[in-house]
Amino acid sequence: MMQIAPFSIARLPRIVFGEGRVKEIPAQVAAFGKRVLIITGAQSFRATAHWETLLQDLREQAITWETFSVQGEPSPDSVDQAVKDYGNSGIEIVLGIGGGSVLDAAKAIAGLLPHGNSVMDHLEGVGKGIPYQGPATPFIAVPTTAGTGSEATKNAVLSRRGDNGFKKSFRHDCLVPQVAIVDPALLASCPSDLLAANGMDAFTQLLESYVSSNANPLTDALAVSGITAFRDGFFAAYAGQDEAAVRAGRSQLAYAALLSGITLAQTGLGSVHGLASPLGAYFPCPHGVVCGTLVAEETDINIAALNERTPDSLALSKYANIGALLTNHPFPVSSKTDYAAFCSCLVNTLRNWTERLALPKLSTYGMQADNIDKVVANCRGGSMKTNPIVLTDAELRELLQRRL
Repeated sequence: MMQIAPFSIARLPRIVFGEGRVKEIPAQVAAFGKRVLIITGAQSFRATAHWETLLQDLREQAITWETFSVQGEPSPDSVDQAVKDYGNSGIEIVLGIGGGSVLDAAKAIAGLLPHGNSVMDHLEGVGKGIPYQGPATPFIAVPTTAGTGSEATKNAVLSRRGDNGFKKSFRHDCLVPQVAIVDPALLASCPSDLLAANGMDAFTQLLESYVSSNANPLTDALAVSGITAFRDGFFAAYAGQDEAAVRAGRSQLAYAALLSGITLAQTGLGSVHGLASPLGAYFPCPHGVVCGTLVAEETDINIAALNERTPDSLALSKYANIGALLTNHPFPVSSKTDYAAFCSCLVNTLRNWTERLALPKLSTYGMQADNIDKVVANCRGGSMKTNPIVLTDAELRELLQRRL
């Protein structure tokens, strides 16, 4: 009998999950106040019938609002502008409805509204290094895509793109949403290419959490549950023909994405997300596309490095387990002699997904071979520290070259 090693679980939001739960937003808002800042994307949610229904329901609750829209990945400047515009508007609650970029922006704005200062005071690695103390304005997160899991995390990822660009986090326990309302029906407005990219982001987060050097038995159980739901629901949500199957797939995918946010918040991630930071800063690569296009080759390179340098690593058995799970073989894999076969199953499955989803290569976004060294030189942030093995620069260059 093995003793369970000590572990800690960081704060989580109250989670409200299920089809139709979007109708509960007004009541959840009213629990925190009568004046709300609603942050959405430029069009997607506002173009649905849910938008007018929400506004009417807020009126009936005597709740007044301001609105702010986020286009593309949020920048420190856009967050600072919102804080300046609404800092004296009597906002009691922030409601973010949208994809990961919207939720990250809303999270940062909620954190700064009570204080009025710049997010650059606190942004990791590029800011002034001033510790954030809180408090934050209460924040309700409503995801309309299934990818980042931002509704369950304490970090807001902000970007500045260009040769001197960055992609960094504003991070604190005070920024965790008070409530996360996850309604799979909201995925109905998600175009298929966005669903593919965001879904692969969620899968990558689950896989990287599972093999993370900081994983624990609780996060392992959640990651396996999320990966199982992804296996069963993703392609039905992405390209299903039967409406009942599509609805069930959306439910499974929304659940998987939620769990990916919970697990990453506890364990950290891996080398795909380490590389995604500079790639997203230097090139117009959507985050989900970066994850989806890299995860198969990253997994292959991680497995090879583990076999070469730490062949007794627990991560190898975990990779084999997921290979078995995705191909509907008995789980977990009990025999070490089967590890190699199921690790190969995992890599082959991920490569098949990459082809089936037609995930673009990095050159699509302007990256060239002579950019590889710059990306590698700037990738060793937080996510790399929990990769199951430290990859060499040569291995990282090989990974990028394969998807160039």
